[in-house]
Amino acid sequence: GCDSSLNLTSQKATDAVDSIFRSLRDIARVRLHMKQFHSIHNPGSNTHQASASYKPLLKQVVEEVCNPDRPDPVDIEHISSGLTDLLKTGFSMFMKVNRPHPGDHPLLIIFMVGGVSVSEVKMVKDLVATRKPGTQVIVLSSVLLTPHSAVELLFASDRLQPDARI
Repeated sequence: GCDSSLNLTSQKATDAVDSIFRSLRDIARVRLHMKQFHSIHNPGSNTHQASASYKPLLKQVVEEVCNPDRPDPVDIEHISSGLTDLLKTGFSMFMKVNRPHPGDHPLLIIFMVGGVSVSEVKMVKDLVATRKPGTQVIVLSSVLLTPHSAVELLFASDRLQPDARI
């Protein structure tokens, strides 16, 4: 609502900052129902506040998919594609049958709704190459994000109907 710094008032600045924090709270609220991927911030311990860290959601998901030690991911669901997988999933209701792990397949396809940056694609490629060598990864997205477009999409006035020109 302010086209130049000459028109900037304290009230306009306060409204803009309130809007930014409202958007960030909305984004955090979306993941509250998740059991494993509910936070990207690790606060550290009371004695080591400097050990607080940031771990992107995409990195958490890829690490979980590439982790062979976790047979049943909590927030990631395998969708049955063949008769064998369908039978395994169906029998798992009655018997102790492990569902297929998302990382079992030699092809990993990740689709990011809302956009992905070049650095995120590189991070996914490097993680998969390190943790599951021999796995082919394809990263798809609705848009390739730039720093400018990411900020515009994040703080757009109508996040459900973003500007398609970005």
